[in-house]
Amino acid sequence: MSKTLSFKTYSAKPAEVDRKWYVIDADGQVLGRMASEIAKVLRGKHKPQFTPHIDTGDFIVVTNAEKVALTGKKEEQKSYFSHSHYPGGVKIDHVKDLLKKKPERVIENAVWGMLPHNNLGRQLFRKLKVYTGSEHPHASQSPVEMKVN
Repeated sequence: MSKTLSFKTYSAKPAEVDRKWYVIDADGQVLGRMASEIAKVLRGKHKPQFTPHIDTGDFIVVTNAEKVALTGKKEEQKSYFSHSHYPGGVKIDHVKDLLKKKPERVIENAVWGMLPHNNLGRQLFRKLKVYTGSEHPHASQSPVEMKVN
């Protein structure tokens, strides 16, 4: 007769999650590689107490968004398509133009595509702060420098 072992699955509670702040310098970083690391930290997958349905992630501050690198011919060829659901409501934004006008949008679009598209994903996305230039208003949170490979 074998004895059965009983294990309990750990589930993190929202009140017991310890949140940290990280800052990433996007100068020369490849967009996709950086975005996947950001999405992993926002989601909390780098922590041992990761729970899929709970926000266990940390805050990310990205600086120098205008200096992000794209590989291959993406700067000329990549575009974002949106439609207003009205006739003639097609809007196409090219990455080359977006990097000049609103470079934060390029990083935000890349990270948003890697997060869950539901209420949890929207909650996680609010913890991402992207800025052009090297200055950011989150110095009082004392963010830790994070290296992206």
